Amino acid sequence: MAVEKTKVVAPPKGLSRMMFRLPIWLYRLHLGWVLGGRFILINHIGRKTGLPRRAVVEVVRHDKDARTIIVASGFGKKSQWYQNLRKTPDVTIQLGTKKYTAHAEFLSPAQGAVEMADYTRRHPFAAQELAKLMGYRVDGTPEDFQILGQEIPFVALKYWQRTVSNEQ
Repeated sequence: MAVEKTKVVAPPKGLSRMMFRLPIWLYRLHLGWVLGGRFILINHIGRKTGLPRRAVVEVVRHDKDARTIIVASGFGKKSQWYQNLRKTPDVTIQLGTKKYTAHAEFLSPAQGAVEMADYTRRHPFAAQELAKLMGYRVDGTPEDFQILGQEIPFVALKYWQRTVSNEQ
């Protein structure tokens, strides 16, 4: 079986959107550490308004030696945070209680395939559930997840060791 798009999934609205944004409130209340290393807060600039915006996204991979965090836009290229990073790739990020200055670099579909395959090896159940959430049917094979990884936009956030003291 090949990867199949079973439904078009739009970013959440209404009550569902509030639930997706709950982790932002954890960060605002200085409780970001509760999310462990699996989620990151991205402080970015709105491409149309120029105003500060926030998004919490799952960490696909964190390479501490390279000071790089890989994230994916589960709702595709139409996600607001993804479009905002395309326009203004310089952001601040917060992982737990630590804040850093970062620069977003956009991975190629081939790089996304590698990242998705690696994520699936480390988190098979989460990968299967994320595929469903994004509207894809996969058979669970590494090949299917590599194909899925070519469809999802991945971003590398390269950060500096310097802690950011002010919020963006």
